[in-house]
Amino acid sequence: MAPLWQCVLLLTLAAAVSVYAGIVVLKTEICFVSLGRPKDWYPLVYDPEFHTYGQGDLVFHMGLMNDDFTGPAESTSFPLGSLIPIMASVEQRTHQPLLLLFEECVASTTAELQHSSNLYPIITNKGCLVDSRVSRSKFEPRQKSSELHLSLQAFRFALGKEVFIHCELVAWAPSLLDNTKKACHYKKDHGWELLDNPTYSNLCDCCDTSCKSRRMRSVGSGKLTLIHPLNVS
Repeated sequence: MAPLWQCVLLLTLAAAVSVYAGIVVLKTEICFVSLGRPKDWYPLVYDPEFHTYGQGDLVFHMGLMNDDFTGPAESTSFPLGSLIPIMASVEQRTHQPLLLLFEECVASTTAELQHSSNLYPIITNKGCLVDSRVSRSKFEPRQKSSELHLSLQAFRFALGKEVFIHCELVAWAPSLLDNTKKACHYKKDHGWELLDNPTYSNLCDCCDTSCKSRRMRSVGSGKLTLIHPLNVS
């Protein structure tokens, strides 16, 4: 196929005019044009969106990402056992640096949580990634204090059905971590580990019992649900 500029030239040179029985006939040659696609082009399987929630001058976001967390996911379908990249963030605006944390996350077969909803716990007990005890799920190392990356292993819960992820997020002062404001995941042959400073992993000891609140107020919080449901097959 010819590039567009060459095609225009070919059409100009190939056009011929002849007169037959008083009728003017314009003869041209057909030229196929190849416009090409960028190397990183791909058809969107769905329209990627981030769920956003605003509270005061804080805005929380949550969405599905691609494998290396550099952009939106290309699909909402995941093979059983694969890792589902989920990113949450908070826009800090006029605030001093804030630390974003997941307080609770559950999977559900309904877009809104109801008493009759079938639930699968992912994060409980004020920041404990309980799913990591039975899977490869983990928090990824932070790039920014205002972002949190979760690699969630695709589970058997509601296999083949639409699954919604519901999470409660909090923004917190980075220097005030305690057993109710933390991000903990379980490492095989090691135990519970604090994401932001493993030296203080004792803050995660309550993950197997009950992490009681000290009734300290967070800077802000938000309850978010992934807009696009997941499908694990």
